[in-house]
Amino acid sequence: MSTAELEIDKLFRAVVKLDGSDLHMKPDKPPFVRVTGALRPLNRPPVDDAEMQRLVDPLLTDRLRAMLEATGGADFAYTLTIDDTTWRFRLSVFRQMGRLGLVARKVNAKVPDFASLHLPPTLEKLCHHQQGMVLVAGPTGSGKSTTIASMLDFINHQHRRHIITLEDPIEFVFTEDKCLVTQREIGLDVVDFEHGMKQVVREDPDVMLVGEMRDRTSFMTAMQAAETGHLVFATIHASSAATTIGRILDLFPSDMHHAVRMSIAANMRGIVAQKLLPSIVDGVSRVPAVELMLYTPVVQKLVIEAQDDKLASAIRIGAGEGMQDFTMSLKGLVETELVDRQVAIEAAPNADELKMALKGISIMAGGIL
Repeated sequence: MSTAELEIDKLFRAVVKLDGSDLHMKPDKPPFVRVTGALRPLNRPPVDDAEMQRLVDPLLTDRLRAMLEATGGADFAYTLTIDDTTWRFRLSVFRQMGRLGLVARKVNAKVPDFASLHLPPTLEKLCHHQQGMVLVAGPTGSGKSTTIASMLDFINHQHRRHIITLEDPIEFVFTEDKCLVTQREIGLDVVDFEHGMKQVVREDPDVMLVGEMRDRTSFMTAMQAAETGHLVFATIHASSAATTIGRILDLFPSDMHHAVRMSIAANMRGIVAQKLLPSIVDGVSRVPAVELMLYTPVVQKLVIEAQDDKLASAIRIGAGEGMQDFTMSLKGLVETELVDRQVAIEAAPNADELKMALKGISIMAGGIL
């Protein structure tokens, strides 16, 4: 969406100037900007209902107004040019306690590469696959969409393929290089995810981004696409690569678990789990701690045999193949002076384990076979 100058643009400009990631607005509070992970109020009076309506209304099309009225919320993208740089914001307008609210996530003006995001180079391995599924796991606001965008853009510069994305809403706009890139927005280009997936498989895709795995239908549809020769990228809310298996199984009744495990083992190529931490480097606000589990024969065997408790050990043993757990990632972030030692310890799944690793004491993985 591109418009003439709007009153709310002043607030979006403030987010960019402060190098913030999100703008939060609700009545009776001043606007808040999230900077390096913390919410900070802007130095201005609280927003009242009349101002909120005045700021938000010009952003809404008739379709979005109808959606807000019918469902209580509307998600969409907004584009703004600041000093010759085009920025995109992912907006969520909603009602809370009967009053209007807004949250806007700033999207980078260009798709960042692995190095600028401080992502492990092993992610390149996942981008070279012809077929299968790649999941990026993490909580809301952990940078999952940015990581996937970086991976898709890597493919765009390396391979001659057709990439199709189903997004709600579109965040990064790709500049085509070697790939043909088709981006479709839920609600704007296609009515919903289910219809979009049915159409996408008929549009000759090689690579697909299908958004978040929220339910059984979305996961099965994406997995079927992976089984039929496509490379499928998706996100899921899970805290680690190993626990993602349980998160997927929670979507299905127990009598289907074995079949789902067989499908995961056969088609999953890798799971990337991440969390964002404040950086101590000037000009870098946050960096990801990344756990990476590749679907080696050992990992496939453990998934099939429901030995999920041994997956963490398999990741450590697979370090030579490019796998890493959160402890290994956090150790690297501290040693390269990207993250404060205490911040890393507080973020570690096992603080004592990280402290030992920082002293050079390696944690040996137990037997997994």
